[in-house]
Amino acid sequence: MLRLRGFALLCAVALLGPAAAGARTVYRCVRDGTVSLATAPEPGSECFPKPLDDNAAALPNLWGAMGVVHGSLYQREQDGKTVYSTRNLPGSTKVLGFTVATPAGSPAHAGLGKVGRPRLDEFPKQFKSAAKATGVDEAWLRAIAHAESAYDEKALSDKGAQGVMQLMPQTSRSYGVKDPFSAQASISGGARHLKDLQTLYEGDLTLVAAAYNAGVGAVAQYGGVPPYAETQDYVAKVQTLYGSYRTAMGLAPLPAQLQPAQ
Repeated sequence: MLRLRGFALLCAVALLGPAAAGARTVYRCVRDGTVSLATAPEPGSECFPKPLDDNAAALPNLWGAMGVVHGSLYQREQDGKTVYSTRNLPGSTKVLGFTVATPAGSPAHAGLGKVGRPRLDEFPKQFKSAAKATGVDEAWLRAIAHAESAYDEKALSDKGAQGVMQLMPQTSRSYGVKDPFSAQASISGGARHLKDLQTLYEGDLTLVAAAYNAGVGAVAQYGGVPPYAETQDYVAKVQTLYGSYRTAMGLAPLPAQLQPAQ
């Protein structure tokens, strides 16, 4: 296997072809929780264009915090053009193998929101309706939304999470969310997802928060909150926000089952 020293060399190989005015675009594509890089949008994936400046001192890391990434670069014909991708799609031919060291991390995403004052004026009808339809505590639903996106309906994380509730594309599909950047659709889908997680974990909101952030698989793998600093910080942030929202809404104190990650 050819070992590529860093992401810059990967880009130099993957983005073969002429660049316009010292810049080019690489697509970060997400499918079923996996990430690939490509020179054109991949069929069947959610792809996001990332302009790159060839004159920059260092190219950005588009993989995310995934530790060491091992993979292959593939070539195929698409729409009459030769394109390259790190995903093996039908008709692809392997060009080379690679190893890329990215920052150490986890599959979790931190969300875009910060701890702050409760904001009950954000999408009041949508949150009330979703909470009523699912039985999910509106304060809990709002705590997740606040931590995830700070109520930005156009929010897009570097790992592909979208909208107010920062649903990953595969989660949106699972809950029939056709427009993840619609506040109403995102809140409704997020509430149904949270309801299913609460059922799965028998109301243990610590595990619900951990799974919403890092995934059900990670919670199962570690038998509880994964040992990811990002996820543990997220659970603590959601706990703080949940308490704040319950107080702002005149509700009882924070339920005991949501405790800080240990």
